[in-house]
Amino acid sequence: MYNILICDDEKDIVSALRIYLSAEGYHTFEAYNGREALEILGRETVHLALLDIMMPGLDGLAVTAALREKSNIPVILLTAKSEDTDKVLGLSIGADDYVTKPFNPVELIARVRSQLRRYTMLGGMSGPERNPSVISIGGVELDDEAKRVTLEGENVNLTPIEYNILRLLMENPGKVFSSTRIYELVWKDAAWGAENTVAVHIRHIREKLEINPAEPRYVKVVWGQGYKFEKGEKR
Repeated sequence: MYNILICDDEKDIVSALRIYLSAEGYHTFEAYNGREALEILGRETVHLALLDIMMPGLDGLAVTAALREKSNIPVILLTAKSEDTDKVLGLSIGADDYVTKPFNPVELIARVRSQLRRYTMLGGMSGPERNPSVISIGGVELDDEAKRVTLEGENVNLTPIEYNILRLLMENPGKVFSSTRIYELVWKDAAWGAENTVAVHIRHIREKLEINPAEPRYVKVVWGQGYKFEKGEKR
């Protein structure tokens, strides 16, 4: 699960953002000024920050500048239409994007997903902040602690068997597993009739993960040998 910091001196905006983000499965921290934001960033694991530019005392630009001395997490600025100069300044000191108030919730969520995906693909979460129970390859993320799979930030509903097959393949990217070996490891039983059974489950996984199951980016067949999980190409 991603942790997102929301910082705005308007409590109604913070509340609205918390509702939108929580509905998408994100965990949020809330701050109402720049100093509170820096305190949270100093003690919590945060994967993305939403910062209002105009706040009394320490504003969003100052928080961004301070944050960039220690972290490269994505920063999205919340701006008013009249703050064009501040938008440019914010981007120049390290902000990754901005959203203009009043914001469209769909656009905001799309920008959050985009920045988190980019951050993950660039290896930004490969250090100590990364949850060891989470495997992220391309646009697919498997959280074994939460037993949850997402594709480009969207939940993917898998059966327990499908989940266990996917976990096996994602834990060993690029390694080819025969149908027999997959059956033995997932079903924990003798592999009688394994080929057809595994093939059916692989097909179902592809239907849920792939844009075009006939031309998969992730779960691929190695003819005569078995299946493997391969890092997908960027869209």
